[in-house]
Amino acid sequence: MLTVAMCLALLGCLQAQEFKGHVSIILLGATGDLAKKYLWQGLFQLYLDEAGKGHSFSFHGAALTAPQQGQKLMDKALESLSCPKDLALSHCDELKGQFLQLSQYRQLKTAEDYQTLNKDIETQVQQDGLWEAGRIFYFSVPPFAYADIARNINSSCRPHPGAWLRVVLEKPFGHDHLSAQQLASELGSFFQEEEMYRVDHYLGKQAVAQILPFRDQNRKALDGLWSRHHVERVEIIMKETVDAEGRASFYEEYGVIRDTLQNHLTEILTLVAMELPHNISSSAAVLQHKLQAFQALRGLQKSSAILGQYQAYNEQVRRELKKPDGFQSLTPTFAGVLVHIDNLRWEGVPFILVSGKALDERVGYVRVLFKNRAYCTQSERHWASEQSRCLPKQIIFHIGHGELGHPTILVSRNLFKPYLPTQSWKEVQAEPGLRLFGRPLSDYYAFRPVREQDAYSVLLSHIFHCRKESFITTENLLASWVFWTPLLDSLAFEVPRLYPGGAENGHLLDFEFSGGQLSFSQRQPEVLMPELGSVPKPSDFQVLRAQYRESPLVTAWPEELISQLASDIEATAEQSVRRFGKFHLALSGGSSPIALFQQLATGHYSFPWAHTHLWLVDERCVPLSDPESNFQGLQAHLLQHVRVPYCNIHPMPVHLHQRLCAEEDQGAQTYASEISALVANSSFDLVLLGMGTDGHTASLFPQSPTGLDGDQLVVLTESPLRPHQRMSLSLPLINRAKKVAVLVMGRTKREITMLVSRVGHEPKKWPISGVLPLSGQLVWYMDYEAFLG
Repeated sequence: MLTVAMCLALLGCLQAQEFKGHVSIILLGATGDLAKKYLWQGLFQLYLDEAGKGHSFSFHGAALTAPQQGQKLMDKALESLSCPKDLALSHCDELKGQFLQLSQYRQLKTAEDYQTLNKDIETQVQQDGLWEAGRIFYFSVPPFAYADIARNINSSCRPHPGAWLRVVLEKPFGHDHLSAQQLASELGSFFQEEEMYRVDHYLGKQAVAQILPFRDQNRKALDGLWSRHHVERVEIIMKETVDAEGRASFYEEYGVIRDTLQNHLTEILTLVAMELPHNISSSAAVLQHKLQAFQALRGLQKSSAILGQYQAYNEQVRRELKKPDGFQSLTPTFAGVLVHIDNLRWEGVPFILVSGKALDERVGYVRVLFKNRAYCTQSERHWASEQSRCLPKQIIFHIGHGELGHPTILVSRNLFKPYLPTQSWKEVQAEPGLRLFGRPLSDYYAFRPVREQDAYSVLLSHIFHCRKESFITTENLLASWVFWTPLLDSLAFEVPRLYPGGAENGHLLDFEFSGGQLSFSQRQPEVLMPELGSVPKPSDFQVLRAQYRESPLVTAWPEELISQLASDIEATAEQSVRRFGKFHLALSGGSSPIALFQQLATGHYSFPWAHTHLWLVDERCVPLSDPESNFQGLQAHLLQHVRVPYCNIHPMPVHLHQRLCAEEDQGAQTYASEISALVANSSFDLVLLGMGTDGHTASLFPQSPTGLDGDQLVVLTESPLRPHQRMSLSLPLINRAKKVAVLVMGRTKREITMLVSRVGHEPKKWPISGVLPLSGQLVWYMDYEAFLG
């Protein structure tokens, strides 16, 4: 579908080039801050670049303001237009005069206003004897205004058939996956995919825009380096010294992750990580490869991120938003996130994304740090930067600001000498005393643009020339939100670490990473927490131990509960391996254990996986590759991340002879025989169960009493929910276990938790009530919502 859209877009481009006709550019929000700071200058630069090349232009500044006042505001914005330094002043003045004559203000408020605009454009084109090539509408307005504007353009202001339409949209593109879907659906009802250009201005920054060309132009040198075998880590950093003062309303709604990480830094990540198309000038190929990179991103956990908030933020929010004195915001102004990519090229390589306000410097960069296994016997003073293999090896796309102060691409001299096109990039001479990442500039081949360009000028040129690869498609946008929304939801009530701001931050925001987890390197001094007394963190509550149905009960907030359960399982595993040389663990399916699987995969590196046998407590009668398969969930969230011997993994045989759970195939008997052969006395070391809202456990249901008693170890059962057919360990087999853990989580379980606490041994009504190991231990693990409501 993406390929078809790109082909249509390309057709539109070819038509525009063929006709060389008239182009109308309508800037909506023409008197706003973005227009004044960047967009008018970008449109002027577009005119400078394209004037005299066959197209004619008209520029329409539009807003809700009445015509007279609007024209004054627009004239003021146009006063600051400037030409490149290499353009003669007289020629600049001439072109600026032409641009001002071609630019006019109009009020666009009603459907009639759009009809008038359309009529005026058509009249001008006819009077001047021109072809209309197309129209660009730039939406420099808040997203809540998009729908009305889109409706008016679609109904009253489209160009005639044969001319193209391009609408340019500014972020934010939604607040989460659902809102992004809704906005995309709304816009999709008015515009075709090839007509929409979603702007991420970081993709127009020269160092960022050069990432793919650099990789392409240096394929020979990079092909052997650009992978997990050689890359130690990738850092994508955007630091700011300014705070959110004056933007508290926006920041309270979005925060730092939505403001910069979900868009700017993630887009850069895909440029670094994506497979390089054979032809990087193909927009369709680039966008398709970017989408594949999104789809390979490993899901984020709460432990993948650390959050901070500068100390003055709460006071600014209270003042700007008229909040009461006791108001405490949980909005982060600093975030570090650890990302992994699950493909052969990048498996195991950490991608570190960092952004924040009120930090010690303003700088943005992408740093690819390579592994270095060399050792040089002579001391460092004898090393020659062009030759020594012991110096750090890195490639840096320096986006801007910082000590360099300009876009720069740097490659360590002990890697290779890069190729960059001389017409657009020039080599930088070393500056005495200037050091980057601990090394003098002379250690790098360094290149900067011959002519620096503002990001919006670059992007406006790409829009005009129909280069879609610099913009965000609907598919890529939604893929990004699919990736970020679960993390944002999990962090919604997380209290960020306070930091003073600027140089005073010291090492307070330094962090370390291990596996898939991030953590601050330093404990937060108490002096920085004067306002948090009334906002306790979930981790401030200890894990509580009590009794439930006369068995031990562990209860805590979800994160602490899962951590405790994972630790208890690991302790049981180590004890079993010490005593018997192996550990037999039977795991339930469903959604509740997923967090546990992820915790075991990312936080328990000493777990004796090599001596662990993994069994299924129950399974749906679907192929093991089906997303609804319990084994598939176990595979996705645990098995692919740990080293369990293949022969120690025991899925239930629900799919035999191309049939699902057929009695005559004797799958249940086969699994029972396997258990009897490998598990001493058919007694698992630990069985993990859940509890359904109807009191079922494993796949033992009140409506299907099979497996609640008798001699069968494994049974076929019927579920009231699809898929109805199930295979399950029987209750007698479960009760042979040395230890049974029952995990119960979520407010929806509160009612059944209360009910089961009062009933006796009635497994036919409530199968969970029949769980009581004959000579083992039963332990209940409940989060506070399930236990207390």
